[in-house]
Amino acid sequence: MNERWQSVQEIAEYLSVSTDSVYRWVEQRGLPVHRIGRLLRFKCSEVDRWVRSEDEARARSNATKSRPRTARQKTR
Repeated sequence: MNERWQSVQEIAEYLSVSTDSVYRWVEQRGLPVHRIGRLLRFKCSEVDRWVRSEDEARARSNATKSRPRTARQKTR
């Protein structure tokens, strides 16, 4: 099955975010994109994988932050 390429507007609607967020995520957070000339195109399956990996990374980061500090880890 061939997956259809999505535009910035379509992927923004798919994720329920603004197009500005999509552009920012491409530049700053590594949202997977394919540049075709001046156009940005996305595959929903790749975006879904990226969202899941971002969620997992955020969960790991939050788990690390929420662990109580031991006596050695406490700062002065």
